[in-house]
Amino acid sequence: MMRKLLVLSLACMSMNAWSGPREQAIKLHNRLTGVPPTTATLNQMINLINAQDEVAAAKVALERPEFYNIKAKNWIKTWTNEARTNRAPLNDYVATVLGMIRDDRPFNEILTEDILYIGRAGLANVDAYEDNNNDHYEDLERLRVDLKADLVPTTQSAMNNIAATAGVITTRASGEAFFSAGTNRRMTRFLFINFLCHDFEALHDITVPDIYVRRDVERDPGGDSRTYKNTCVGCHAGQDALGGAWAYYDFTGNRVVYQAGNVRSKINANNYFPEGHQVTDDSWVNLWTMGQNSTLGWGPTTSGNGAKSFGQMLTQTQAFGKCMAQRSFEMACTRSPMTDEERNLITTLGQEFMSTDNYNMKTLIAKVAVNCMGE
Repeated sequence: MMRKLLVLSLACMSMNAWSGPREQAIKLHNRLTGVPPTTATLNQMINLINAQDEVAAAKVALERPEFYNIKAKNWIKTWTNEARTNRAPLNDYVATVLGMIRDDRPFNEILTEDILYIGRAGLANVDAYEDNNNDHYEDLERLRVDLKADLVPTTQSAMNNIAATAGVITTRASGEAFFSAGTNRRMTRFLFINFLCHDFEALHDITVPDIYVRRDVERDPGGDSRTYKNTCVGCHAGQDALGGAWAYYDFTGNRVVYQAGNVRSKINANNYFPEGHQVTDDSWVNLWTMGQNSTLGWGPTTSGNGAKSFGQMLTQTQAFGKCMAQRSFEMACTRSPMTDEERNLITTLGQEFMSTDNYNMKTLIAKVAVNCMGE
């Protein structure tokens, strides 16, 4: 029995060591689409790999409908909810990301532009898009509509009557997940998680001045002011200085609501410390550009008003490119980067994504994928 296992093990090692263009193409296609390639697609990819153009081979797989309908759809779903699960319905956030990738729109527009993707007109048994429910997208998914072929671009300002749009930030799904109830702090946190790959624990810095910490944060939790100074300040000083960006947004009536000049009452609710900061407009300032968090590589936008300028700030950081490379690696390679070589690769590809590749997500995903297709 032991000898049989050893022989099988050596055989597997031998197949791994001698995997050629055919095996590489199959693995690459399966990872990027979730299904085996057709004969024609496989031959096309093999020819490109033989020509040492592996990135072009990966892009062939990225043109398959299954990339949009299976792999990318389930990947992006995890960005749209607090649980970060793909067990969620298709929604306007997911459709908009898919459409931008398909159409090669520069991905730094994802948090700033007046953009929305919906199903094309005339699809049978698909409810029309409405801004107060998700029926349109659930129909697209239930009926297995080809998202690669049948998503079309429009604008949020036209469809949702939102004057201050900011890419996926102001989509209905994003509002339902991150603007509903609460104080809108969730929006800041999950934008950092999804697009900079940093949760607030990683940004914790008690050296930041607490002048913007709101009134709903107790200064002596549990009767001990040291807890506030050594723990609470680390997150709230930075995030509350940024949180004014969402002052005019809410999720009510099952839709995203924006009212310029009207700070939502929930933003200043729970007055535990009257001397704390009170939000009076939608201005924000980034206090994390100095000190330990300067390593995120902030760009020129470090203050502003509202969601659009906030989105610009995030997409200008070096961390944005690196995070998109990491997210792509996790999707295409089905695991996180583990070695120093892989982590260095993520940094390099993130820099190329933001410079020579003009924020093209298909190019980034293809470059990442060829690094885990096997030798």
